Amino acid sequence: MHEASPPTSQPKNPLHGMTLETIVRALEARYGWAGLAERIPVRCFSHEPSVNSSLKFLRKTPWAREKVEGLYLFMLREEKRTNKPGA
Repeated sequence: MHEASPPTSQPKNPLHGMTLETIVRALEARYGWAGLAERIPVRCFSHEPSVNSSLKFLRKTPWAREKVEGLYLFMLREEKRTNKPGA
């Protein structure tokens, strides 16, 4: 029987080591709940939104989690692009 090998380091993957809660909190801080609901139209962002209700929904809903992760990556690219010194 083989033991599961430890996960390999992913220095180029910005999501590596990020928790879903960290991602949701960062997106909410950047866009607000209304902005999130506009970008990803799901009830957990538009009707009585909270971090806990969002996490519960996103953990059960792979397609929505993918959209949230994609928006987070977009946000990181935008921040990197707008904060380039001397560009």
